[in-house]
Amino acid sequence: MIDMTVVELSRLQFALTAMYHFLFVPLTLGLSFLMAIMESVYVMTGRDVWRRMTLFWGVLFGINFAMGVATGIVMEFQFGMNWAYYSHYVGDIFGAPLAIEGLMAFFLEATFIGLFFFGWNRLSKLQHLAITWLVALGANFSALWILVANGWMQNPVGAVFNPDTMRMEITDFMAVIFNPVAQAKFVHTVSAGYVTGAIFVMSVSAFYLLRGKHKDIARRSIAVAASFGLASALSVVVLGDESGYAATEHQKMKLAAIEAMWHTEPAPAGFTVIGLPDQSGQSNRFEIKIPWLMGLIATRSLDGEIPGILELVERAEHRIRGGQLAYAALERLREDRTDTAARAAFDAHWSDLGHALLLKRYRDDILHATEQEISQAALDTVPRVAPLFWTFRIMAGIGFYLIAFFAFAFWVVTRNRIEESRRFLWIALWSLPLPWIAIECGWFVAEYGRQPWAVEGVLPTFYAASGIALKDILISLAGFVIIYTGLAIVAAKLMLKAIEKGPDVLAPPAGDDAPAAVDDDAPESDGRALDALDPAPAARA
Repeated sequence: MIDMTVVELSRLQFALTAMYHFLFVPLTLGLSFLMAIMESVYVMTGRDVWRRMTLFWGVLFGINFAMGVATGIVMEFQFGMNWAYYSHYVGDIFGAPLAIEGLMAFFLEATFIGLFFFGWNRLSKLQHLAITWLVALGANFSALWILVANGWMQNPVGAVFNPDTMRMEITDFMAVIFNPVAQAKFVHTVSAGYVTGAIFVMSVSAFYLLRGKHKDIARRSIAVAASFGLASALSVVVLGDESGYAATEHQKMKLAAIEAMWHTEPAPAGFTVIGLPDQSGQSNRFEIKIPWLMGLIATRSLDGEIPGILELVERAEHRIRGGQLAYAALERLREDRTDTAARAAFDAHWSDLGHALLLKRYRDDILHATEQEISQAALDTVPRVAPLFWTFRIMAGIGFYLIAFFAFAFWVVTRNRIEESRRFLWIALWSLPLPWIAIECGWFVAEYGRQPWAVEGVLPTFYAASGIALKDILISLAGFVIIYTGLAIVAAKLMLKAIEKGPDVLAPPAGDDAPAAVDDDAPESDGRALDALDPAPAARA
């Protein structure tokens, strides 16, 4: 029998490390493009203030990038430590995009980051601008391959189970790359990262304006972030709708759980704005619904039907029985690989094999499972509804708030009243944590909503875990929490220290003898290499 305590602690460990890591990834994505935009303006205008902006935000980007690397590399080793059977079962598919991410995207990004910081005096303006854009593209390529791997876990296309090797093997790598779920997740995730970068720039710049410091850089930074953030916030909602449409096609149970839709409704289904899901009673209390809205969003039609949770449980029970046929055929093939009848039976039902593996939680001999065990295994395909219901609404609510926020910011900037709008500056400052809250909620919905599957419909989560001792899990879990919390504190302190020093120290005006306060429209002088967080420039200033 499987020790579910070990499984749950393994899940908790991976969730904590992944969510710690994703504190840094979105800001890396957003700041990289904002830096590229700022340096593009510098190259076009020759005004030194734009070079200083690029350098200043580049220091904060570098701190964040280093922390992202430190938390991300360790996270991947958990596949071999806590999820060894997962690595064996689907490593042929899952490992390929991760390897490409490391070899192509990550090394590309890391190499050009070095050139970004140390190439100001060694490269021409156009060459350095190309480097900055390559840093931004490298960050996005890195996210692409990670999300291709994750998207395959949500919608496992381009692969089949090989009864000869007893593992999943890739058959169409292009199908894996162009997986509709992966593509929808990629554009939605990177857009959320752009919003995070824009909010970060606006919040820090608002802090400077409220204190009357570094106005030349703060005003321009807010102008760039307001425009970039508005376009990104709008795209997050549009691309989030595309991600939801992909879930309608490929992850029906997740969608039904997010909406707490227990029964199939006549098309088009209504959208539950608020309510109290009751999983034991399989109903919702105090719900407020908008007629037709969910059907229009999820199916983009008036007649498209969204199946409810209970109907999907019935479908799962049918697939479990089909999976038992595949498992029986597999047992015969293991005894005689030339058994053509068994091979034909397996080929007809292999796609349901993962559902049969859900019975392994209750008995090893799944071919003799009772009706009660089959019913319970089918009911296990329902994730916990209330956490999904509420985290999705928190994410969506913050998303719509950010659209309104950036729209107002854009209006204030176009009217050139940013310094006069002190109330708005305070709102910008206190809005800083909202993108991170929304993003973490989004990842929770994506990953928790897939349960009980490590790979949707293919490999149950409890079956993917390593059989390691409980004490080892507890020790590693405590170690990860302590180390990652320490890294988060270090990152926060470094960022705050850099912000306190300000752009006049981290990105001084060109020329050793230039004063700290410079003309906003000063022409370019010879560049100087960045000396991040070095107190010497402060003394000179």
